[in-house]
Order: sequence, then C-alpha cells, then structure tokens
Amino acid sequence: MANDLFSVQDQIVLISGASRGIGRAIAQGFAERGATVVITGRTAETVEATARELSGVGAVGAKVCDVADPAAITRTVEEVIAEHGRIDTLVNCAGVNKRMNVEDYTEEVYDFITNINIKGAFLMAQAAGRQMIAAGSGTIINIDSLNSHRPLNRVSVYAMAKGAMSQMTRSMAMEWGPLGVRVNSLAPGFTMTELAKPLWAGEKMNQWRTENTPVQRMGQPEEMVGPAIFLASQASSFVTGQILYVDGGTSCGQFWPIDG
Repeated sequence: MANDLFSVQDQIVLISGASRGIGRAIAQGFAERGATVVITGRTAETVEATARELSGVGAVGAKVCDVADPAAITRTVEEVIAEHGRIDTLVNCAGVNKRMNVEDYTEEVYDFITNINIKGAFLMAQAAGRQMIAAGSGTIINIDSLNSHRPLNRVSVYAMAKGAMSQMTRSMAMEWGPLGVRVNSLAPGFTMTELAKPLWAGEKMNQWRTENTPVQRMGQPEEMVGPAIFLASQASSFVTGQILYVDGGTSCGQFWPIDG
C-alpha cells in the first residue's frame, strides 16, 4: 500500500536539463522506480552519454533540446508524445547562472539567463500542459531555488528568474487545477553539484554555509529524488501551487553571532 502511494511506475517523465547534476539524479531516481524517462540537454554528446549511463538502471532516452529555442521545445514535446503517447510528469530543471554585479549585466547575458530559466520553463510547461489538460491529468515540477525565498547578492538576474518561476508555479496551479493538472516547485538549497564544487572549495564560503544551514552540511543531488517522487506521485494528490524548499533548513531564518 505504501509503495503504491509513492509509485511512479510506468509514468512517462520528461526532464529538461538532465545531463548532469540535480536533473541527472532525478532522472535516475525515476528510472530506478519503473518510470520511462526522457532527458534533454543542449549538447547531443553530453545528454546521449548520460542516457546511456542511466539505461543500466531503467528506461532512459535522450533528446537534444535547447529550452531557449521555442521551436526545439515544441519539437521535443511532440516527439515524446508521438513515441510514448503522453507525458505524465514534466520536470523543468534546465537552468544557467552567471555571477556578477547588477550594473555589469549586459542585455545578452540577461537574455541568456532568462530565456533558459524562465521563458524556456514556461514554454516547456505550456507545451506539456496542453497535452496534460487534454488527458485530464499530469504533474509539473519546476526546479526553483533558495534564491526565490531570499536572493543572494551578485546573482540578481538568476534570482529574478527564479522569483518569476515561483509565481508561474502558483499561476499555473490555479488555472490548471480544475483541469486535473498539478504544478509545484522544488527549491534546492546549497547542493554539491559538479558546477558548485569550485564555489564551495574555499574555507570562508564553507564556514558561512555551515553557519547558515541548520543541518550543517551540503545537500547532495540524490536528496532531491525523494521530494520529486513525492510531488509526482499520488502521495501529493492534494498538493499544488507549492514551493517545497529542500535546503537543510536554510530558509527557516538567519543565524546571528549572539551568545547562547
């Protein structure tokens, strides 16, 4: 009974930006639990290599899709539906970031970040959502960020995009709830991905992170699997429009240097 409650067996799951990091971990988690997973990435060599690696644990296919390209999104969703008949769960994980001062962002960099992080996520959800509406069921999981709760400095455009994603999640949930489609966000905290390793290599950054994370450690990509499975399964059948922070408690508040 418990297994059925959290089951994603036989689901068709489309995950953008899943060639590495959190997206890859979530893809593996779904595949290990009997879902048919299609992962996307901007580079054929990378996303296809990941699909081959994950094929040992379950059914995983690959599509080349730059979510900054609306035509690529339309083509990818249509191909997945043509090949598998439907999309049960969409995970919007594709994302990019560039750290710099507000005054130094160029229009080109601004467009690069927002076209992938929010415009691409919206269009992907829209394309998959149309099919889910027609089917009368489906779940969408947007990969948000701790920055939508409280932005960090020098990542303003990224934080803006993630703030917009939170509102997109709520708006879609409101409109599509009566049509059988649930939309939620999963917001990771400080997570040790390959891209994050250089940032956390220094003692100063690690000390700050430890002091401001109640569990006093980094999250691992694999720790996003459980929350994603929950949001995609019947265990969360009455949950929609929510932002689930998976951050070791960082969003609870802020520690300050006061004596006990």
